[in-house]
Amino acid sequence: MKQLLVLLLSLACYYCHAQHQAAFKQLRYDEDYSLLRQDSSRDWYKALKYTPLSQQGHTYLSLGGDIRYQYQWFKNENWGAAPKDNDGFVLTRYLAHADFHAGKHFRTFVQLQSSFANGKVAPPSPVDENQLDLHQAFVDLAFAGKQASSITLRIGRQELLYGSQRLVAVRDGPNNRQAFDAARLLYARRTWQVDVFYSRFVQSKPKIFDDGVTNNTRFWGAYLVKRKIPFLRNVDLYYFGLQRKSAKFDDGTGEELRHSVGTRIWDAKKFWRYDIEGVYQFGDFAGKQITAWTFSVNTSYKFANTALKPEFGVKTEVISGDGRYGDNKLQTFNPLFPRGGYFGLVSLIGPANLFDIHPSVTLDLWRGLYFNMDYDIFWRYSRHDGIYGPSTALIYSGKESTQKSIGRQYSTHLEYIPNRHFYFRCEFTWFKASDFLQDVGPGKNILFTSTTAQLKF
Repeated sequence: MKQLLVLLLSLACYYCHAQHQAAFKQLRYDEDYSLLRQDSSRDWYKALKYTPLSQQGHTYLSLGGDIRYQYQWFKNENWGAAPKDNDGFVLTRYLAHADFHAGKHFRTFVQLQSSFANGKVAPPSPVDENQLDLHQAFVDLAFAGKQASSITLRIGRQELLYGSQRLVAVRDGPNNRQAFDAARLLYARRTWQVDVFYSRFVQSKPKIFDDGVTNNTRFWGAYLVKRKIPFLRNVDLYYFGLQRKSAKFDDGTGEELRHSVGTRIWDAKKFWRYDIEGVYQFGDFAGKQITAWTFSVNTSYKFANTALKPEFGVKTEVISGDGRYGDNKLQTFNPLFPRGGYFGLVSLIGPANLFDIHPSVTLDLWRGLYFNMDYDIFWRYSRHDGIYGPSTALIYSGKESTQKSIGRQYSTHLEYIPNRHFYFRCEFTWFKASDFLQDVGPGKNILFTSTTAQLKF
């Protein structure tokens, strides 16, 4: 693997100065290299991204991948409840894909994923290690409609990503990205698009080609995006349905059928950015009526004409928790399948039963070099509910403490992005535990550092 990394790094360095520098997508299957058919200049990298298999070039093959090395070190992991690790550990992830197009109507995309957790004292979790597996494999049947519209039927194993990734994400922060076995119908026009899907969650397992569909979790929904609306600019409307045969919250365990309806208003102008989102959830959990909700505001402004081009931002979220133990209601919000690093790479707390305020500032130090500082304050929304991880796994029950204050998180990171192929990041986080954590567990302060090096091709 080390020899492969050295080879790919040298190959990417060779291509760094080439003209074809379109950005890679979070969903690699959204990248389109058919434009290279018109490019008369050919080199090894363009041949990798676009290999014509027919005389006119409408049938072609595109190859790509992603290699990431990440070192992490904790002091007092899980606020002192985890085994002590003086040396830290290394997470490695390898992704490789092949994208085959046969004309305008048929396409198949296949991606392998291999990830390892080296040096962890505790046994690796399902999001840390998966030696080798089929991460994505789907086919597209696409048809063009009137007025620049298109309809695509997509069937197979695939990643899902919607909106700001607060509810459905590729989970890029942890070592294993998440996938679904799904059937989707996608309709797109110039200023709006609709995505309707039905899926089953793919449970990541540690060995070779042992991932499989879990009958425990079914997920379906519809997502609509309307762009260029006067005053509002961009609006998302969506519905998600979730069924889990075995779900656990602080108020009990049982079958969960949950429906989420939400809207998002957003825009990303040159200097001003905003993202406002609200979600309401209803359904049934172990005979209890579900009534949960969340509301979030994320806004920032970049002073692009001043030194260091500072961008000041603030995020705040109110996320419902259960109102009372042992009644016939459950008010705990379920974030479904959110991005793993919800409040930073360290991912200590997930978005359930929470109120947080999160100011930040980012500075452009040099071309491709960015420095960020942020401060996050966490409280429990309800005293009658615990705190959860990013995937609604219960960390601590709320039954042993009436305190609301969870803690404060101070983070800073330095990013260097010299070109579209390389990404480097150093991160430092200190979490000061407050009253609730000190009541229910060791309650020690956490110190976390990480270094990430990533190559995309």
